[in-house]
Amino acid sequence: MVNLSFFRQIACAAILLALSPLASRAAALDDVEAVPHLDRAGQEGYRDFLAFDKHRAFVIAPGGVWSWKGGESSPEAAEQEALQACRDETGQTCVLYAVDDRVVFDNQAWPRLWGPYQNRAEAAKSPVGQQRGARFHDLAFRNAAGKRITLADFKGKVVLLHFWGSWCSPCRSEMPELQKLYRALGASSDIQMVLLQVREDPAVSRTWARQQHLKLPFYDSGVKNKTMDWLAQADGNRIPDRDIAAVFPTTYVLDKHGIVVFSHFGPVARWSQYLPFLRDVAARSGK
Repeated sequence: MVNLSFFRQIACAAILLALSPLASRAAALDDVEAVPHLDRAGQEGYRDFLAFDKHRAFVIAPGGVWSWKGGESSPEAAEQEALQACRDETGQTCVLYAVDDRVVFDNQAWPRLWGPYQNRAEAAKSPVGQQRGARFHDLAFRNAAGKRITLADFKGKVVLLHFWGSWCSPCRSEMPELQKLYRALGASSDIQMVLLQVREDPAVSRTWARQQHLKLPFYDSGVKNKTMDWLAQADGNRIPDRDIAAVFPTTYVLDKHGIVVFSHFGPVARWSQYLPFLRDVAARSGK
């Protein structure tokens, strides 16, 4: 007779092993590609870190900000110096990736660094702006059917708000990465992408996108030509586009209350790496 209890015990042990911290092993120290959110410059920085003598520390933050320090008197000194250098460059949370010859990165905690999230009452009191923790400007635009909508209509959704133009070379180069992210999102009803063209007629940007076989949620910002350097707001006022985007492309992630939890100025190297972050916002914001 087969002892089913024995096999159940084996199965349970396998599950527990899979869920244990040891099952999620750290990447190899010299695996440059494993360091999340780094562009080419960041990867070169990590190689420099690897080539340096002890004591050394490499620090990263969501969005690709990184820093490292080497030749310090102790690992702790290297950690503190690298963390401070990172914090000087970003409002995002900086965390250790590697110290001396060890990867200390917490992969499970990484997608939760955009929090903590504001509740509804806190969000209602937040100032309007584009800084992290602010309620983003209530922009007005039109959907593909020509219907006027505003960002406020997306309350209850996580919004990836992206400003771009087909005249912009970095914008064009980034589009395949955004396409990968959009496909990975699938039919998610909690996460919406809103792409708004700047300084050109929407027909121009959509023609280019169609020629590139891109299928993304393109909206009409209301801008008609390169001389229109502003965006419309729901209350009828205008805001200069450079107040929102110092460069193009620029991207914001808004939580379910319209609060900025992340921003990035310039193209993102690997948008698919942000999927766990977006899902975390969808799961934990909006209370």
